[in-house]
Amino acid sequence: MQSNLYETDFYAWTLEQSKLLQIGDFKGLDIVNLVEEIESLGKQQRQELRSRLGVLIGHLLKWNYQPEKRSKSWRVTIQIQRREIQDILEDNPSLKPYLPEAIAKAHKAGLDLVALETPLDYQDLPEDPIYTSEQLLSPDFPSGLNEV
Repeated sequence: MQSNLYETDFYAWTLEQSKLLQIGDFKGLDIVNLVEEIESLGKQQRQELRSRLGVLIGHLLKWNYQPEKRSKSWRVTIQIQRREIQDILEDNPSLKPYLPEAIAKAHKAGLDLVALETPLDYQDLPEDPIYTSEQLLSPDFPSGLNEV
C-alpha cells in the first residue's frame, strides 16, 4: 500500500510515514522509499551549495573581467549568494569538506552564466577555478566590492 501511495500521492505518503514514525510503527514504514528520500535530501543540499557557488563565481568573474560594467545589482547578488552559502554550511557543517569539489563543479556553471549574460566567451575566461573557498566566502573580496 505505501509504495502505491508513494507513487500516487507523495504528500499523503509523507504524512503517513511521519505518523508511523511518531507512533513507533516501524514495521509499517515504507523503508525502500524512505531510504531513497533521505538520500535525496542530502543530495539536494549538495546541489543547492553548488548552485549558489555557481552564481557567486559567475558574478565574481563578471566583476573581475568587466570592471567597467560593475553595478549595485552584481554587488548585491554576490552578497546574497555568500549569505546563502554561509547559511547552508552552518546548517550542514559536514558539507565543508565537500567545498573544494563543489567549487570545481560550480566553476563550470559560473562560466556558463558569464557566457550567457555578457559578450565574453569561454575562451576569454579561466578554464580552472581561480577563487579559493576563503575568497568566495570573504565579504572583503574582491577589494572595492563595497564601493559601488
